[in-house]
Amino acid sequence: MGLTELFASNVFHDEVMKNLLPEEVYRSLRKTIDEGAPLDVSIAGSVANAMKDWAVSKGATHYTHWFQPLTNLTAEKHDSFIEPDGDRAILRLTGKSLIVGEPDASSFPSGGSRATSAARGYTAWDPTSPAFVKEGTLYIPSVFVSHTGETLDKKAPLLKSMAALDRQAKRLLKLFGIECGRVATTVGPEQEYFLIDAEVFARRKDLILTGRTLFGATAARGQELEDHYFGVLGERVSAFMRDLDEALWSYGIFAKTKHNEVAPAQHELAPVFTTANVAVDANQLTMEIMKKTALRHGLVCLLHEKPFAGINGSGKHNNWSLSTDRGLNLLDPGETPERNPRFLLVLACVLSAVDTYQGILRACVASAGNDHRLGADEAPPAIISVYLGDQLGALVDCIVMGREYVPKKPVPGSIGVPSSPIFPIDTTDRNRTSPFAFTGNKFEFRMLGSQASVADPNIVLNTIVAQAFADAADALEGAKNFAAACAAYTETLLKAHARIVFNYNGYGPDWEAEAARRGLLNNKTTADAVAECFRRENIDVFVRQGVYTEKEVVARANISLENYAKLIRIEALTMIEMARRDIWPAVSAYVAHLCGGAAAKRAASQNIACTSDMVLAEKLSSLNDAFAEAVEELEQDLAAAPVGALRAAQAMAHTVAPCMQKVRRLADEMETLTASSFWPYPTYTDLLYSVR
Repeated sequence: MGLTELFASNVFHDEVMKNLLPEEVYRSLRKTIDEGAPLDVSIAGSVANAMKDWAVSKGATHYTHWFQPLTNLTAEKHDSFIEPDGDRAILRLTGKSLIVGEPDASSFPSGGSRATSAARGYTAWDPTSPAFVKEGTLYIPSVFVSHTGETLDKKAPLLKSMAALDRQAKRLLKLFGIECGRVATTVGPEQEYFLIDAEVFARRKDLILTGRTLFGATAARGQELEDHYFGVLGERVSAFMRDLDEALWSYGIFAKTKHNEVAPAQHELAPVFTTANVAVDANQLTMEIMKKTALRHGLVCLLHEKPFAGINGSGKHNNWSLSTDRGLNLLDPGETPERNPRFLLVLACVLSAVDTYQGILRACVASAGNDHRLGADEAPPAIISVYLGDQLGALVDCIVMGREYVPKKPVPGSIGVPSSPIFPIDTTDRNRTSPFAFTGNKFEFRMLGSQASVADPNIVLNTIVAQAFADAADALEGAKNFAAACAAYTETLLKAHARIVFNYNGYGPDWEAEAARRGLLNNKTTADAVAECFRRENIDVFVRQGVYTEKEVVARANISLENYAKLIRIEALTMIEMARRDIWPAVSAYVAHLCGGAAAKRAASQNIACTSDMVLAEKLSSLNDAFAEAVEELEQDLAAAPVGALRAAQAMAHTVAPCMQKVRRLADEMETLTASSFWPYPTYTDLLYSVR
């Protein structure tokens, strides 16, 4: 099968719908997909029957409402197409079964938004994201809500945030005389990951239970030679990537770029932009397929943000932009941004949104794994700031300072060789240290963790920018001199929120102090970051834009904190088990071996030196005693941790996690002194260099 035939071959896409649906049904469904019109339930039967016939032709025997509960994962309950018809069986998917399902909601996180005894939940078809067939099942993308109407998933609020942004953006565009049917957010989430050998993985209890190494001395060779980034793909890695691409393409996912990342055994995949809703679904499917494809190659795909200490962790880059259904990109500055009032107003609104709601923007990417990564000279710091590049940075500075802006003429680039091409020098750069960087005609939000759902940051971005657009429209609608009022409002916003713009090195030693002087937040742990969600102004923005109710905001914050506390507890318990059952006995055995060897030497001859044996034995014995004491302290801290989402999370962040670091430091030092034949686990060298 050729690539064009392979692409989207497992997807119930537009061409399939056009061929299988009656014309009036197809037009009605397209109106819902393209314009957000309410679904005409009278067409559901026709769509369901066509979808079933198509799925059965692809080998499907079951269907499932595929949804995204508040776990960062996906969920599915499979029902067969088979129904009784007298003494025989028929295959059927009814319109009602397509539109609504009823999975048990009792065991999914709710954050207190419903009673534990209230088990009923409903899934509802999301027609804006295409259905697909996978492993003999028709997957129907869906939202998930409780029987009392609270959203229990990430898809429903994402759709609400997209609708809010569409609504407010059209108000703003109308002031400029621009009419359009829809304004959509487009997203292209790059995905970083590690690949390690499955047999080596199976010998690491910490990787199996937590997704990261809780112990492990740094390998003699890490990423200091900078030779892995964009390096030649190893044979096993290349074969995995080839199969991954083909699988993703068959599900209509535009996997575009693949390469080795900075750290050894680390890689990246980047897709083409698509609407936020479809991008979120595609990224969830991508992570699932990555893991399954890796196993078929004898590999394990690690999506934890920081599986290995001492080298770069993994994240996602959420490339976020705004476009109308007529192809107008609202974040395109054009050739002369200084003479583009629409762009400048949109830019000012985005800056004001990011500054005003920096707390929830940081909170939406907070996780136990991401706490290890942010600010570690490999990812943006935990401080939210915006990078604009030389051209826009200078333009904003001039507006804020009241100076005349003199644009720089573009300079052609050349390497000075006559046969080399002349290339344009861009006016923006990809500032790798910036959390929120403008990159030509989009913003790249770089703080996301690699295993996180892309829904959360896009819900927040859509909501806060919608609020900024609403405020601008409220201020400018009815202005007698719109051009003057727009310029004045833009200038006011830029001056009020200039502190959020930082065009320099976010890893620099002075940035934290400078950020504090500017009044920017620096919440380094999930416990501190998520606490911002309880602030009145941060709750109100979601309520005003109709994305969440107050109860839903609080519930999601509680879930995030509870999940963080549970993950740290699991890590701590795993660490205690590994320490007591494996590491302490192994070191004790090696100390005994050293002492036995020294005793044997003395017995054989008083002239055989054994000083180094005893020095090493004494050092390891002392370290092992300190290690046992630190493990005991960790166990006590864990037992003393309070209950309650926020209090438990703070205890884990500020008491338990530092104690875990102490335990690890001692273990990692002992690893470097213990014979490899005694050490109970594969080392970093085994983990990072076993796949080629």
